[in-house]
Amino acid sequence: MTYSAIKYLLPFVLLPLFSFSQSKLDSFLTPSDTLNKARRHTVIIAETSLAGMSLVGLYQFWYADYEQSKFHTINDNNEWLQMDKMGHVFTSYQMGKHGAQLLNWSGVSKKDQLIYGATLGFGFLTTVEILDGYSQEWGFSWGDILANASGTGLYVGQELLWNEQRIALKFSFHQTKYAPQRSDKLGEGFFEQVLKDYNGQTYWLSANLHSFFKEKSIPKWLNIAIGYGADGMLTGAKDIDNQLLTNLDRQRQFYLSLDVNLSNIETNSKLLRTFLDVFNMIKIPFPTIEFNEKGCVFHLFYY
Repeated sequence: MTYSAIKYLLPFVLLPLFSFSQSKLDSFLTPSDTLNKARRHTVIIAETSLAGMSLVGLYQFWYADYEQSKFHTINDNNEWLQMDKMGHVFTSYQMGKHGAQLLNWSGVSKKDQLIYGATLGFGFLTTVEILDGYSQEWGFSWGDILANASGTGLYVGQELLWNEQRIALKFSFHQTKYAPQRSDKLGEGFFEQVLKDYNGQTYWLSANLHSFFKEKSIPKWLNIAIGYGADGMLTGAKDIDNQLLTNLDRQRQFYLSLDVNLSNIETNSKLLRTFLDVFNMIKIPFPTIEFNEKGCVFHLFYY
């Protein structure tokens, strides 16, 4: 058989295999209608192992470099214009959301999804907070605990009220001029800055319009989003006497924009559906109006 013949016949040979694999994959990703104990056990073992390894790794690579102390609390509610607290709310919400979805995939009852899945973020972050309490550098923050509870409450509350997430908590980031000035605090590279540079972070409440007005002819993917960010921060608190730092104007920023609900984009592929659900935590860039202490600013595409 010539190479040319093989080239034309190959798609017909591989197509059934691909279709079979795709079918098996879709079947695997489809949530179970009834309790699937094998899936449930897999989820529990995987989450427990991942959480345990994360805590051990966090201790070794983060806390081990700082002196330990007796358990103590701190009040850091006025730092970073509460952007760090927004990070706690976002993380708790997302971990709870995906924890509940994994249990739904296992066929676990709705009640148990909310009790054992949606509280995943709150439980994990509370454990991290306890580690903070034994670190001389930080401390146990009741403000962080409240933020963790708020993220969990946002997810659970909507499930109890509407049985769906009409308002999603999302995130966007852009690099700023501040990180190079305080790379020890705000991060050295892009990925560190995503986590540490609060000046470039924006947290969004993204509401799906179709969910609130189902009788209207509104695209199911169209959202309207309200964002919160901050600017001009090199340190947690404003009144720090350090000649090396510039006395910048710290300000809060509020945003109004459109967004896309990736979870409502129609597709027959379970794999694509999974990717869309995961990446739905990211706010899609759109024209945006910014409101700050100095007035209004229009951004053609804000992220």
